[in-house]
Amino acid sequence: MILEIVIGIAIGLPLIILSIVFLTGRGSILIAGYNTLPKNKKEEYDTTALCKFVGKITLPIGIFSLFIGVAGIHTWFIWIYLIVVLGLCVFAVIYLNTGNRFKK
Repeated sequence: MILEIVIGIAIGLPLIILSIVFLTGRGSILIAGYNTLPKNKKEEYDTTALCKFVGKITLPIGIFSLFIGVAGIHTWFIWIYLIVVLGLCVFAVIYLNTGNRFKK
């Protein structure tokens, strides 16, 4: 039981802290793909809006990870967690790569 709580906190707490950093509009260097763009390409994007979106995706994943420790690691809960995380990731990838939403 203690190990489950520690695992949930070890996964969830850093994700929540990271999402708070993103929600303030900072931390763009931590976004994969964006940090490898050349300087002139980075200037084409609204960095603050991009960071806030990534923070909104990361926060529920972090909170849900904390619930793993509290609720205990049960097979049905792990499946729900994986479906939610996978769904959020697929949504984020599609949303970020269509419509030029974060271009200035």
